[in-house]
Amino acid sequence: MIIGEGLERKKQSDKIVRVALAGNPNVGKSTLFNLLTKGHQHTGNWPGKTVVNAVGQFKARGVEFELVDLPGTYSLMASSPEEESARDFLCFDKCDVAVVVCDATCLERNLNLALQISQLCSRVIVCVNLMDEAEKKGIDINIKALGEQLGLPTVGISAGKRRGIGRLIDMLVNFKELSYFPIKIKYKSEIELAVSSIEKEIGHITKGMLPKRWTALKLLEGNEKLTKKCDEYLGKALSTNPKVTRVVNEKRQELVNLGIDINKLQDYIVASLVLTAEEICNKDVIKHRPTANYQRDLRLDKILTGKFVGPLVMILLLALVMWITVVGANVPSQLLWEGFSFLEKQLISLANFISLPTVISNLLIKGVYRVVAWVVSVMLPPMAIFFPLFTLLEDLGYLPRIAFNLDGAFKKCSACGKQALTMCMGLGCNAVGVTGSRIIDSKRERLLSILTNSFVPCNGRFPTLIALSTVFFVFEGAILGNLTAAFIVTIIIVLGVFVTMAVSVFLSKTFLKGESSAFVLEMPPFRRPRVGSVIVRSLLDRTIFVLGRAVSVAAPAGLVIWLMANIKIDGVTVLSLLSEFLDPLGKIMGLDGTILLGFVLGFPANEIVLPIIIMAYMGNGVLTDYSSLEQLKNILISNGWELKTAISMIIFTAFHWPCSTTLLTVKKETKSLKWTALAFILPTLTGMVLCIGWNLLCSLLNLSL
Repeated sequence: MIIGEGLERKKQSDKIVRVALAGNPNVGKSTLFNLLTKGHQHTGNWPGKTVVNAVGQFKARGVEFELVDLPGTYSLMASSPEEESARDFLCFDKCDVAVVVCDATCLERNLNLALQISQLCSRVIVCVNLMDEAEKKGIDINIKALGEQLGLPTVGISAGKRRGIGRLIDMLVNFKELSYFPIKIKYKSEIELAVSSIEKEIGHITKGMLPKRWTALKLLEGNEKLTKKCDEYLGKALSTNPKVTRVVNEKRQELVNLGIDINKLQDYIVASLVLTAEEICNKDVIKHRPTANYQRDLRLDKILTGKFVGPLVMILLLALVMWITVVGANVPSQLLWEGFSFLEKQLISLANFISLPTVISNLLIKGVYRVVAWVVSVMLPPMAIFFPLFTLLEDLGYLPRIAFNLDGAFKKCSACGKQALTMCMGLGCNAVGVTGSRIIDSKRERLLSILTNSFVPCNGRFPTLIALSTVFFVFEGAILGNLTAAFIVTIIIVLGVFVTMAVSVFLSKTFLKGESSAFVLEMPPFRRPRVGSVIVRSLLDRTIFVLGRAVSVAAPAGLVIWLMANIKIDGVTVLSLLSEFLDPLGKIMGLDGTILLGFVLGFPANEIVLPIIIMAYMGNGVLTDYSSLEQLKNILISNGWELKTAISMIIFTAFHWPCSTTLLTVKKETKSLKWTALAFILPTLTGMVLCIGWNLLCSLLNLSL
């Protein structure tokens, strides 16, 4: 079994059957893909998880299959990168058979895509998934009648429970023997006459490589980008052929004379698809009966998406997740650090035993090893708790409700409601949030999401935020301390959401002018999370991946930090000299030069900012752990910290430049140094302005905190 992104690899043998897996977002395509290929592609209960083509292989009944999981799309009219990717593969890469996965709980809408694909591909199998969910909602689907109406092989399955998979595999194995007589989509008579005339003119050019009726319709629509691709695929001019161009222009003009311009033409095409889907479903295909589960889902949605209750539930759930993360991470972090400290002693003994030079020993062990150990100790436990909790909410189907609740607010900012989903992803890792912005169709709104993702603090900033919140705002009791720390971190996250919206407004009126676009957000049914799968998936796909990336940048950072802390110029370390240089700017912001230097050197990984500051304060040349929060407080206070200093530090921790991994991801996604630079500048300026504003307020009001 091979899993990979892209489709550069060609079929290794003519015996391999290539199967395209298509469907709307959130219909269970990726679940079916994983089930058939035994793959590890991430699945989730919210739209847009698959934004690139994934390829896998499996073997059944002696037949080898190559399964291509296309991006989830509602249409092949290509208004987004996902739609374009799916359409181009079905048009030009060619597959032996296309499997269109539909959601049984909203079949009528899903048939729109199935009908479009049936007009494009010669062999199509309709796979109605989530039959178990439909049954719970009181929706009965006559699969046999549906297949007869569509004129296509049709099967009902429940991929999550592995029901009906055998029947689907039987169809794939015997796909050449199945009957394919797809229903013909009927358009207005004027459009039909125009399409028919163009068909007659292009038949000798397409020669069976592209369906004549579909190609004629696309020429009539005037999609220049697509017709150019058709020219390349056919190896000859189609869109620029004089005879074809003359007929197309004549027919377009005739339609315009009848009051049907390009926009109305597209409206009529969409309307015909919708009406055909309705007619099919009304012919004894779907029957509804009320059920307790359906009524329960309606009541839950009324609560979770309510105008006032919805946002309150969001904040309370966020606070609960943060509290569990804070409480659960303390002991494991301490145990990990103690384990790494024990191992460090053994490494030092080994270095002494083999007579390794002291400088090399200190550089590798007290420099590189200790920084990596700190990152793992501090980062792993909260991630191992936060990511599974986040994934449980995702599997449950709650994240689309968050996007629904925030959609109105983002529209007022000329942004897209899907940005709420990318913000949630950014809580775990801003780099992941940036990558997740691919689910947003509009390029302008996708850039808004990418540029503002770091305004929501990632998992790497949580340890610093939690430690400072506990040290300076909690004075007694472990339970009270954990609750207060979780509450303060929740407030910071909520503040990050508001700042994200404010910056989105600024960008929409300056660098990225434009109006918000409409988008279709599927409200998936509430599902019981598969806890075991969630834990494994979140640990492997997210925790280990993000941790590995953090360690890869922390190791060289450890080397640089140790060198700076131990190389002296006129008896003063480079670290101290740089701290003095940054001190004036730090004072203006309510911080000091050492704190600013900690942020600068923590650029590779946010987790190491606070220990670098402690190392510089103590002047011992090695990264230093604090054995207790009380000891940390004493170190900070002895170096001039006050409550207002801690607040400035919290503000700048929440709002400063993204880590190196996130910026590299921004560069990869935008392919632009300009947008990457802006992604660095925006949060940095925001943090500096907020810190300076807070410091000025304290001075004006003569606050002594």
